[in-house]
Amino acid sequence: MLSTQEPLSVSKLTRIIKTLIEDNDQLAGVYVEGEISGFRPASSGHVYFSLKDSKSLINAAMWKQSVERQGGYRPKEGDQVIAYGRIEVYEPRGSYQLIVERIEPKGLGKRFIEYERLRQQFIAEGLFDPERKRALPGFPMTIGVVTSRDGAALQDVLKVLRRRFPLGHVIVSHTLVQGEDAPPQIVRAIQRINRRDDVDVLIICRGGGSLEDLWAFNDERVVRAVAASRIPTIAGVGHETDTTLVDFAADERAPTPSAAAERVSPDLKTVRATLVDKYRRLQAIMQVTRDVRADALARATLSLERESPAARINTLRQQLDDLTLTAARLVRGRLLLARERVHGRQAALLGRDPYAPLAKGYALVRRREDGALVTRTGDISPGDALSLELRDGRVDVRAESRRYEGELNAKKT
Repeated sequence: MLSTQEPLSVSKLTRIIKTLIEDNDQLAGVYVEGEISGFRPASSGHVYFSLKDSKSLINAAMWKQSVERQGGYRPKEGDQVIAYGRIEVYEPRGSYQLIVERIEPKGLGKRFIEYERLRQQFIAEGLFDPERKRALPGFPMTIGVVTSRDGAALQDVLKVLRRRFPLGHVIVSHTLVQGEDAPPQIVRAIQRINRRDDVDVLIICRGGGSLEDLWAFNDERVVRAVAASRIPTIAGVGHETDTTLVDFAADERAPTPSAAAERVSPDLKTVRATLVDKYRRLQAIMQVTRDVRADALARATLSLERESPAARINTLRQQLDDLTLTAARLVRGRLLLARERVHGRQAALLGRDPYAPLAKGYALVRRREDGALVTRTGDISPGDALSLELRDGRVDVRAESRRYEGELNAKKT
């Protein structure tokens, strides 16, 4: 015998399952190891595939922005990988899937897991917050560079700086840029630059490479040294597709060392052309001003010769007083008019405030499930969890039944 309980719609049941899965903290950030199967890149830039082992298979999707942040490794059919992401429910099919944020070959899995652990830790500490970022100076006369003096990255930076801004003075703080000994050397190189008081901006750079080659720039000590730098920093580590934790800690990130040098250096040719143009404009303005003042002086001289200087001065003083009073009246009048307009617009805005009726006892009704505003009884089903937004807070309720306007009117009559 069927139960008397009201049956759930398929979509309602799917939403309940979706909430149970996606609100589970254990599924909000998981590492999954498996073999890639059914790898299918889409024209949108998204990638769809499955991860499988000898007993199970799970669908997975990697959105375009995550694919672009992936760096050097590009997964393919049959690869053994470790993927990091979260579990979501795809409602149209009622199926769950892994939304992948990053993926690495199984052999690099330990590095990958450590990278994600540190990234999440730094995010929680606020080390990557946009509010911490400082603007780079427009005309840095002394530019610090932390890199290997033997690497191609330094030559790329110097070439750009010589071409664009030869007036800038470059200070190189040498360090290893890969290997186990690199992180403490990079930290010391950053600290050496920070002990100087004449450096305006700091470039931290090296050329491209594998995840192993770039790993020193994911080291916790290096990331904290960059974040603690007294001098504004720009990171130019690797190629455009490479992303390290130093990129997030620096005040600005450039895709390559050359791009970092471009970003910190004003183009001297453009600066020179701008100064020449402004100088010519200033000369023209000064000439016009000089001519106008000369004409005025000639007219004043003739006038003084025809009239008594003392009388003329008194007349001008009276005119000045009249003009001052007139200007004061005009300013007061405009201020009063502006104040009235502001008050009128303020009143109009207050009249359109959607929350103003709450002070009269009205309430805004929303579904707790998705926060959607409820405006009709048809939007609510018995048992739905609702929230009532009142003037001073919110009340959570649950709908017991619903009646339409026609039913209510009939009941009143």
